[in-house]
Amino acid sequence: MGRGNLLSRLGPACCLLLLLGGCEGLGSPGKQREERQSAATEEAPWGRARYEAVKKQLGAVGALSKQYWEFLACKVWQEGCEKKEEEEKTSPGPGWSLPLVGQDYLEILSAWYCSFGKCCKTGDCRIINNVTGLELDLNGQLHGQHLAKEVVVRAVRGFLQSSQPQKALVLSFHGWSGTGKNFVARMVAANLYRDGLKSECVRVFIALFHFPHHKYVDSYKVQLERQISETVQLCKQSLFIFDEAEKLHFGLLDAIKPFMARSDDGQRGNRRSIFLFLSNIGGNAINEVALDFWRAGRAREEIPMELLEQQLRLEMLQLAENGYARSHLLEENLVDFFVPFLPLEYHHVKLCARDAFLARGLPYTEAALDEVARMMVFVPKEEKLFSAQGCKSVSQRINYFLP
Repeated sequence: MGRGNLLSRLGPACCLLLLLGGCEGLGSPGKQREERQSAATEEAPWGRARYEAVKKQLGAVGALSKQYWEFLACKVWQEGCEKKEEEEKTSPGPGWSLPLVGQDYLEILSAWYCSFGKCCKTGDCRIINNVTGLELDLNGQLHGQHLAKEVVVRAVRGFLQSSQPQKALVLSFHGWSGTGKNFVARMVAANLYRDGLKSECVRVFIALFHFPHHKYVDSYKVQLERQISETVQLCKQSLFIFDEAEKLHFGLLDAIKPFMARSDDGQRGNRRSIFLFLSNIGGNAINEVALDFWRAGRAREEIPMELLEQQLRLEMLQLAENGYARSHLLEENLVDFFVPFLPLEYHHVKLCARDAFLARGLPYTEAALDEVARMMVFVPKEEKLFSAQGCKSVSQRINYFLP
């Protein structure tokens, strides 16, 4: 939004500011009374004296309005303001300054504009940290993941409530593809930052896309360290998402370890960061636990977090050839929570289909939801209990129902 466009939008607000705070700049009551008395001596109601008084007042209004606008523009953009301030110091200024009431209103107005535009020196003026919204989104849109909902909300809320966290918050998401790992990462970004994944303070790295060749790992390490450092310096709160974490070279993970480690040297910028690692590692172990509970006639909601987290740690330690497992993140306990994502069942897939219909504004029936769910592949072969694709391809399946 340019200055010209903003000025046209703020015209009424500027008028209000002039009425509220600009009266001091139009002359004192005694001076106005003298002008009225002088004008009264004229024979015609709109005599020469009255004309000169009105002209003078209009000139004062114009000058004051210009100063208000310059003050607001400098609060929002800052370009060229330093030079102007130096000029004002060396040159004599007008006989009046911005009224305090009007200046207060401009402070409020500039802060309001900054909540919608990018005008903060730190680059993170659009941080919202809406943990309540995150909890509502997870409860309403994430299906079949009672453990992930609870762990993510509690971990993020506790981290943000801490005035001086000792280390960055590190969460590792595990489970089959399509169970909601990326979905939750996007929700976290959307509820902590007004611009979501597009925020300057959020960086997303995809292993095979950003770091495809292991022979260039040294170059990747330099780039990654620089990008994280720049983001940490720009923003007082940063979010880093690593998708396909199991495909990351262990050298890359060790390179970013200092940004996640506990620090007592006063470098608080590193500690006010959140790292999310998304991995398919542990998916089979999670599914085995869920299947055992189902065969025992127990609800999946009875699965304890401690059991799945223990299984995830054991499986990762056994994968010696995997970069994520070989890194020092595990042995140095840098990961705060291993978040398990359970396999989705038939009724969860139906809920995903319902959400897909609603997202497109399309009507649906229970028969249509059942038909979408039946189009998916379910495993194991005997029970056909868990969706092999999760909800990942549901939105494409409903295209068959479009006219």
